[in-house]
Amino acid sequence: MYAVVGFVILIVMVFGGFALTGGALGPVMAAMPHEMLIIGGAAVGALVTGNSLHGLKAIGGGFKLVFKGPSHTRQDHIDAIVLTTRLMKLLRAEGPVALEAHVTDPANSAIFAEYPRLLANQPLVALICDTLTLIVVSSGTLEVRAVEDVIDNALKTHFHEAHEPQHALQTLADALPALGIVAAVLGVVKTMGSIDQPPAVLGAMIGSALVGTFLGVLLAYGMVGPMAGRLKQVLEADEQIFHAVKQVIIASLHGWPQPLVVESARSGLGQEVRPGLSELLDALRGR
Repeated sequence: MYAVVGFVILIVMVFGGFALTGGALGPVMAAMPHEMLIIGGAAVGALVTGNSLHGLKAIGGGFKLVFKGPSHTRQDHIDAIVLTTRLMKLLRAEGPVALEAHVTDPANSAIFAEYPRLLANQPLVALICDTLTLIVVSSGTLEVRAVEDVIDNALKTHFHEAHEPQHALQTLADALPALGIVAAVLGVVKTMGSIDQPPAVLGAMIGSALVGTFLGVLLAYGMVGPMAGRLKQVLEADEQIFHAVKQVIIASLHGWPQPLVVESARSGLGQEVRPGLSELLDALRGR
């Protein structure tokens, strides 16, 4: 929502300010379609060249996230901490055998069934189940540090893949000013081919060419660059739930008391999604 508001403000301020200072919008609007064809076509071509089909689909998903915002709600973070805490409590109270059925087949688990939103989050479920399955098959003989290293490696890979669309958008933003210059140079070439025309005609053609440079810079620093920055913020916000799950697992393996386990996971969350400690403890007691 805020991205749309930002784009509206950008367009109104740039073009409105230009018009208020006496600039004629007509020539700019007339030149914009073919300049956008050159710049936009070059940008799309560069994206297709530099990315696989999977990467292009991920970029499309990245655009959606810019406008949609983070995927995980405050309640999702509460549920993730409570779910993981319950599983670790089951492991400690009843042993690996009691936990095995839940983590090897979460789709048919009575515990996971209570959290349908989390169950639909495949990367998060995979983190929980793969880690706990590793603990189950090892019969509790793994060192806590080794488990933490495995989780960190899994998160590193997942986050790296998730950030690829953001890197692609930032690369495109860096390239757009140069693509705008490409469009401007082609306009100058066209103008030089009409050098025998009257000054008024040549002036209009040069102005049209300069619109290419203007659009390249505007798209880079006013639209695509900020979108890449916003996408980074959204992705980092969505990473917090994974870190919370990791903290519950590691703190539980260390044998910390449950309130301390919950607090260690809660305190690492951002203010927008961080629940109160009492709220989390009440959620655990209510199960």
